[in-house]
Amino acid sequence: MVRFHSSLALVSTIAAVEGFSSIHKFSSRTLSLGQSQFSGTQLNVASGDPFPLDQSITPEGYGFSSSIGRVLKEAGRSGGYYNAASSDIVTDVMEGITSGDVDVALVFDEGTKLLGIFTETDYIRFSMERAKSASNEEESAKYLVSPVADYITPSSDILALSDGDTANVAIAAMKQAGVRHMLVVDKAEDRKMDDDSSILGVISMQDVMSLVQKDERLSLQTMARKYPGISNPLDLMREEIKSQANADARNPETVKEDIIKFGTGLLSLGIVGLFFSQSQWLHAHADLAMIAIFILGYIGIIFEEVFEFDKAAVALLMCTGLWVTYADFYQSEGLASDTVLSQLGEQLSEVSEICFFLLAASTIVEVMDQHQGFKVVTNQIKTTSKKSLFWTIGFLTFFLSAILNNLTVTIVMCSLLRKLIPVDDDRKLFGAMVVVAANAGGVWTPIGDVTTTMLWINNQLSTIPTVTELFLPSFVCLVGSLAFLVGQVEEDSSLAESTLPEPTELAPRGQLVFWSGIACLLIVPVFAELTGLPPYLAMLTGLGAMWTLTDIIHMGEDGDKDLKVPVALAKLDTAGILFFLGILMSIGVLDKSGLLKELAVYLSENLPSLDIIATVIGIASALIDNVPLVAATMGMYDLADYGTDDRLWQLIALCAGTGGSILVIGSASGVALMGLEKVDFLWYAKKASVGAAVGYFAGIATYLIQTAVLSGEFLSLLPQTAVAADMAQSVASTGIVM
Repeated sequence: MVRFHSSLALVSTIAAVEGFSSIHKFSSRTLSLGQSQFSGTQLNVASGDPFPLDQSITPEGYGFSSSIGRVLKEAGRSGGYYNAASSDIVTDVMEGITSGDVDVALVFDEGTKLLGIFTETDYIRFSMERAKSASNEEESAKYLVSPVADYITPSSDILALSDGDTANVAIAAMKQAGVRHMLVVDKAEDRKMDDDSSILGVISMQDVMSLVQKDERLSLQTMARKYPGISNPLDLMREEIKSQANADARNPETVKEDIIKFGTGLLSLGIVGLFFSQSQWLHAHADLAMIAIFILGYIGIIFEEVFEFDKAAVALLMCTGLWVTYADFYQSEGLASDTVLSQLGEQLSEVSEICFFLLAASTIVEVMDQHQGFKVVTNQIKTTSKKSLFWTIGFLTFFLSAILNNLTVTIVMCSLLRKLIPVDDDRKLFGAMVVVAANAGGVWTPIGDVTTTMLWINNQLSTIPTVTELFLPSFVCLVGSLAFLVGQVEEDSSLAESTLPEPTELAPRGQLVFWSGIACLLIVPVFAELTGLPPYLAMLTGLGAMWTLTDIIHMGEDGDKDLKVPVALAKLDTAGILFFLGILMSIGVLDKSGLLKELAVYLSENLPSLDIIATVIGIASALIDNVPLVAATMGMYDLADYGTDDRLWQLIALCAGTGGSILVIGSASGVALMGLEKVDFLWYAKKASVGAAVGYFAGIATYLIQTAVLSGEFLSLLPQTAVAADMAQSVASTGIVM
């Protein structure tokens, strides 16, 4: 936060030195950054207090981070508005405004209800109407005695912020709305006042900018007193930034962080030194070293937010560490053998197929979204019942994620929910439902979920059996979860406040891009089945076709560069693809070394059936990323023993895909929801986890029954199905108690 204020002060100083006459230009350039930094920040500022002498950089609570309450108090205009009744005539209200130190009037009914605001803009509108309509002096005089309530801006259109919001938020709000005044209230929601809000006053853009300029000038003066030997304002700012950085470094928390970083650096250097020393211990215990590297890397991935290390970086380092240990120490004399190099090439080839597949698929979906192709879907949503909408969004998400991918669909649907659902708690519940539906829908097609895609590309699954045998269990999982979660939806009139625009017809080129993208995605499994070539080649072909199509559509249109494929490629989550690369390469080396085989033998000896093993893997995916889990499972069980479309692979696809919904951190869709709607772990666990678990066990039970019926083993399966049903019922009853 201090660094941001330093930047504000520095830019302000530069503006002053170079002779800028107004800070308004600077403020407009910093609105977007300021709003993201300060929105929602709680400030405790003693209004009017002078700057502390030891704080020469504009501190938090001053300048652009000043509270709106402080702006109102510093303006010193007794609330900043003229109080008018709805029956007051326009001329009297204008006299009240112009004769005092205020420039707006708030108009109330006979009680205390705010009807609207009257400003010079409304007076200009009044004057123009009079000039156009009045044909003689008598009619013009009638206008002058018109009640002011006929010409106000209604209260529903008035901008409002709470007194705890910050100056930069107020500037951004007024600039976005194109107004110069706003209400200050004790509580506001979505920049509007509530029915029970209390009006504290009115502030203008000039009030806000005057206080900001005053704070910036005081900041510069304070620095001049602190460093009397420096006259250049820019040099003053540089010196203060260095002084502040040194002061921050003396903070006990900063010192502790520096010690941890230094220790981590020493540990890393020690590990690297151990590798280069050709330690005999590593040669003798290479398997333990590989397990330790994998566990440490996995901890770094799981606790990414705690350690503040990007999981892609951790995965890549883990991959390198494992391969170096395997090549140089695991049954090796110190250098990688030809066998290891051959294995490395094979693994990289397999992993690259998945990465290129994801790269092409994500780009196609992004291009469809750029052309507003999803209007084809959103235009069909017309219900005003929250429960009907809940089911509609659920089914829509389920089928969309089957042909797109669950992460993309989650992002698209959450964006739609922001327009449809105005109440935050309702939107969170709908978002949780989207996560469950997206994960369930991604299971039953080879291109819907990355784990199913991995199994498909590696020939554990094929297209037709995956669709026909996993659709019903996935659908039952969805219905079971939604039937449980919909009980938390309460019908009210809030959907009437949605901001979803009226359905509009999608432009022909948008329809062409959308349906072409859908065709490119759907043709992938057909291409693979007919040609026998790997799926990634079909997806890359589809990307090439979409690239050519959009180039033709926008040929010669310089203003439409943002709609072309290179821009879509720039928006892709490259770090996510590198994460897949690191994880899958790490799992691959564990497979090549035989460690995963040993784990498979252990599970087979200690768990009574493969069905239970798959179920446990699904539950584990609620806590652990399902990509490495499925990758590990692929290495644990050989295709020679469990052929393509074996019951084990189908159950793993079902369980890993739907089990990730039980906790919000268990899937990419859930993590996306956390970022988009600020859903925390405990809220999701309380509101959605039980419903997701009910659907999870219902889906497994459905798959077992379906398989038994098709194979004629239904009677022998009844005991296992009963156990699964009891587990689902137990989970549901636990949730009801909660």
